[in-house]
Amino acid sequence: MLKLLKDRKFPFLLASLLLLLSFDCLAYTQSRVLKGEDGKPVKIQGSVVMIEPNIELSEVLAGGVQEPREEWSKKARALYPRMVQEVLDEHHIERKPDLDLDENADPNAKIGQIARLNWAVSVSILQNTYNGAHLATKKARQLDWSLGTGVQEIQKRTGADYGLFTYIEDSYTSTGQAALRVLAFVLYGGADIGGGRQIGVTTLVDLRTGQVVWFNFIVKSTGDLRNEEGARTTAKVMLKGFPL
Repeated sequence: MLKLLKDRKFPFLLASLLLLLSFDCLAYTQSRVLKGEDGKPVKIQGSVVMIEPNIELSEVLAGGVQEPREEWSKKARALYPRMVQEVLDEHHIERKPDLDLDENADPNAKIGQIARLNWAVSVSILQNTYNGAHLATKKARQLDWSLGTGVQEIQKRTGADYGLFTYIEDSYTSTGQAALRVLAFVLYGGADIGGGRQIGVTTLVDLRTGQVVWFNFIVKSTGDLRNEEGARTTAKVMLKGFPL
């Protein structure tokens, strides 16, 4: 994984956490698809390459602090792409070999720049298409963002027509935090001080034009990327609304 992305907390999640204050439900999904000239959602035509997913797992300790668990993260980074492959195979979508981001590569290298640009674009989409907040230039929260033709570097390297970018942050309640939640529930009449949460953003980019053709944002209070069943469930939710 590209070192710069690995070492930094997801900046877009900081904005996402503010949005979560208004979420009372157990799960939230925001999926958007680019519309063609005919006004209808586009459907992909071609092969897909999955860019190495940026996945970080952590444990919520008794004090509410999230402590990263690299062993969990490594397992999730291995499981999740396999589950995505299963979902895409069900729909007979051609998939090229995954593109790994070399953590030792020059941070100014082209692929690294594209990954960081997609990150920034994901932040912009999330901030400006969320219900109640959107750019005046983006009518009806339409998906109209582009990474530019620089993404053709990925197409040249992989032979794919589309690039699938993924960011997931998942946290799990420790025994101590679980005990505090139970105590708070008893003492404060059903109040929940909160625990683990799964947050994810994924984008599908046309590597021929740079156009973002699909975006999905999820928030879940359940899920476990440390096992196949949990990773499969998350993959299906993350790929909800995929432009088939």
